[in-house]
Amino acid sequence: WPNEETLTLTTRPAASIPGYMYFLNSQTGTFSKVIGGVRGLTTKTNTVGFVGGMDIPLIHKFESGYKAGFHKVNPKGKVLVGYAGMTGEAFKDPTKGKQLGLAQYNSGADIIFHASGSTGLGVFEAARQKGKLAIGVDADQYHEAPGYILTSMIKKVDESVYKTIEKALHGEFKGGVWDLGLKENGVDYVLDDNNRALLSQEV
Repeated sequence: WPNEETLTLTTRPAASIPGYMYFLNSQTGTFSKVIGGVRGLTTKTNTVGFVGGMDIPLIHKFESGYKAGFHKVNPKGKVLVGYAGMTGEAFKDPTKGKQLGLAQYNSGADIIFHASGSTGLGVFEAARQKGKLAIGVDADQYHEAPGYILTSMIKKVDESVYKTIEKALHGEFKGGVWDLGLKENGVDYVLDDNNRALLSQEV
């Protein structure tokens, strides 16, 4: 649609970008380092877990960022990793999520970060069953398992879209990629009255 301004979320094109297309790319891999750091400062067993949905490069970014942040503040700690599968079904399999979560908790993890869609609901169920903690993704998932969600890594898509609309209204819309990290207020983690007591003062 060359005559229409187009906004695409959470993706980065492989080819050149036409002037009418604008891509918002949330720096989830980079911000996962912050989440890893939060876990590194919070774990009591020095072992944490990561549950991914589909075993693909996009989710590998979450894993690698998380591990890098964790080891930055807890270099002797251990990160357990599991993936739900190799197809799109891996993002909607809570039964598999619970299985992976229980395996990691039973192996010593006291906190698990998931990037697995609704598969993560199974991780939360495992956290409830074992009396451990989990970390949500994309949005605040505290209410999925109150008392068992340490925090959530959130994409602030609403603010990003609002800022893009402002650009269009002021005639500043240009084709390209806008990488949205912590500095740009494109990603963040939840800290409120629900989880404040769960996070250490160091965090």
